[in-house]
Amino acid sequence: MPPAKGDAALLKDLAKVKTSATWVPWTNGRLCFASGYGAGIESPGWYGHLWSTREGVVVRWMARVAALLREEDLDASPAQVIEAVRLAETLAALRGRSLPDLAEVNEAVQTVLCFGGDAPLRLIRQKLIVGERLGRVPSETPTIPLQHDLTREQKRLRLLPEATPKMLDLDLRKPTDLARSHMLHRLNLLGIPWGVRERVTGKSGTFHELWQLEWQPEFAVHLIEAGIWGNTVLDAAIARAQDKMTHAADLPALTLLLEHVLLADLPQSVETLVRRLQAEAARANDVGQLMQALPALANALRYGDVRHTDATALSTIIDEFVARIAVGLPVACASLNDEAAMVKFESILQTDAAISLLQVSAHLETWHDVLRRLSDQQTLHGLVAGRCYRLLLDAGVYEASDVQKRLSLAFSAASEPAHAAAWIEGLLKGSGQLLLHTEVLWAVLDEWVLGLSEENYIATLPLVRRTFATFTLPERRRMGERISHEAGRPAPRQAAQSELDRTRAEAVLPTIARLLGV
Repeated sequence: MPPAKGDAALLKDLAKVKTSATWVPWTNGRLCFASGYGAGIESPGWYGHLWSTREGVVVRWMARVAALLREEDLDASPAQVIEAVRLAETLAALRGRSLPDLAEVNEAVQTVLCFGGDAPLRLIRQKLIVGERLGRVPSETPTIPLQHDLTREQKRLRLLPEATPKMLDLDLRKPTDLARSHMLHRLNLLGIPWGVRERVTGKSGTFHELWQLEWQPEFAVHLIEAGIWGNTVLDAAIARAQDKMTHAADLPALTLLLEHVLLADLPQSVETLVRRLQAEAARANDVGQLMQALPALANALRYGDVRHTDATALSTIIDEFVARIAVGLPVACASLNDEAAMVKFESILQTDAAISLLQVSAHLETWHDVLRRLSDQQTLHGLVAGRCYRLLLDAGVYEASDVQKRLSLAFSAASEPAHAAAWIEGLLKGSGQLLLHTEVLWAVLDEWVLGLSEENYIATLPLVRRTFATFTLPERRRMGERISHEAGRPAPRQAAQSELDRTRAEAVLPTIARLLGV
């Protein structure tokens, strides 16, 4: 090492700056070599077990392994635990060791408890060998104001950080759960994804939120970085939302930010965002951007009452969006190639879902009128035209007879096979149940396929297969069974009408007689 004298001379004339330091809690996962920590070890959880256990090290470890496997609905009986302990001790004795090491323990666990599989052993390594313990720092440790405020909020809401994944089901009708939701959304705005929203299934209403919580040690560093936005979580989230609004690139980004702001309960930012949205919408001349922005606005308006947020200012913007989409969509759908038609297909689906979510009669009437005008365009791409008919059929605007007439027109001799295949793809994509339970559609489609010439059939087959690939496996199986059943009905009459070649039939009789022993 060089002498300290040289360092002192180098730093002598530099300005002095006061600094402060703090402690950051760590986890076992960050203490192992796999995390890139140079001074780490391979198995911090195993060494923690050795440190805390004085007697029966292997027995107690096997008991922990068995308990973990049972939590994951895997078999682990007491007899298997005893057998695994004996196998580990036997392996250690064969290798000249007084006690089993982690290598012998893992081999015994994989052989007896994991039945030779690798997947359960990976789970054991993650949960036990490495471990997911989260360290703690003393309460008197200096912290930045933002971190101190978050700690206070976590204690108030009884939502303490844990390193292990945890599912949290929130009922937004309860004040505590609503406050928890606001805090998690504000942290996401600050770039600290402590909670990740999951899709809610099996529950009615709009007042449920499902979160997966997992605290990572690096979130402490993110909190320090987020301290530039404010000293409390609320103030920091407001300032961060303002910065994002300033740097928003387009209209969809603004509407998505507005949804996040409403979910985070930041009323101070809503009014500013709404004014910015109105200005951007007035300048926007791209119908595609309006259609991309509408779903976020619909979600914000639809669920505003559940969260006790004032989202009434969005009604005027949504009215303007729907009116401009109704005027510009027919023109935007003219002369589409296959790629552009797929983009418009997805946009129409999202817009239909957003308008259906709002349940405003004026919007529904305007939207259905647009779909009718689109479906009547002669030059419209088949994919978009078929989906328009499908949406109108689902909404009850069209009857099955109307779709049958349009199917017959699309599959007429004057129509190109590629256009007909794209039309049926737009009508049926992602919903084989409609085809299975609608006899009219099944019959018309069957007649169209049987009426194709060999050349047209070869040209159309890849396009039709693309449509059927969107159906689920049980739906395709039921279609195949129905086709084989219908195709097999006339088979006996056809066999009776064909002539029997007695010479070829008699040629196999000696072989059959030999097999039967006659």
